Amino acid sequence: MPKKLYIISGLGAGYDVLEKIKFPETVEPIFIPWLVPEKNESFPHYVERMASGINGEEGFFLMGYSFGGFIVQEIDKIIPAEKVVILASIKSDSEKPFLLKMFQRTRLAPFIPIWIFNEKSYRSYIWFRNLITSKGIKVMRFFKVKDAYYLKWSIAKIVHWQFSANHKTIQISGDKDIVFPIKNSNPDYIIKGGTHLFPAIKANEVSRILSEIFRC
Repeated sequence: MPKKLYIISGLGAGYDVLEKIKFPETVEPIFIPWLVPEKNESFPHYVERMASGINGEEGFFLMGYSFGGFIVQEIDKIIPAEKVVILASIKSDSEKPFLLKMFQRTRLAPFIPIWIFNEKSYRSYIWFRNLITSKGIKVMRFFKVKDAYYLKWSIAKIVHWQFSANHKTIQISGDKDIVFPIKNSNPDYIIKGGTHLFPAIKANEVSRILSEIFRC
């Protein structure tokens, strides 16, 4: 009988970015949708709400893409999984790129005006990211949660995230990822030519790796 694999996508993203991945028959993929944070909600409380649908009494796995990788590692602390897989994400705060570390030191993230995250500004950001990472993929179609407060809150949590690497976590990274460059990490698997969107662009390779990871 397949074990449940609970999956959380990237910041604001739906599951379109993961739709081409073929999951092995040994797992039953269950996607956990993003929740909009409550006003001034703490990160631990938010993680508990995201984990509320997980049945911890049976064996299960966790998988997270990008910011979803942060969340599944935090969930594992309160409801331990048998395996934790992260795609285009990091295992610890020591793997953060220079820009995130700079924002953390200056403590500027909470003071970024919320209008930066409105629809017009967000589209401008996505257009720029589309130019440098997507190889023709329409990035905007992946983003489903565009609530400005959610985006600002999430960016602040990414900037100030503190976490020690867990040996249980299996990290899959792209060697062309400019969001979380592999020079700061020691991934278990490296996707050649993989940008931050490698789950969409290199889905066949990701599928092969997941079959190896979840082989029973």
